[in-house]
Amino acid sequence: MRARRFMTGIGEFFDTVGSAIAVSAAVRDRRPARPADLARLGIDAEQFRQISRR
Repeated sequence: MRARRFMTGIGEFFDTVGSAIAVSAAVRDRRPARPADLARLGIDAEQFRQISRR
């Protein structure tokens, strides 16, 4: 049981890192980030859309 929790934790870590990379790439490419990735990172999608790059 302990090993399963550990593996789940590792999986969640990689999911979070993957979302961070995806959002970063979206910002770099000036395209909208996926709402699921923003939610996983704890970022409000509506607030994120209001940020403008000048």
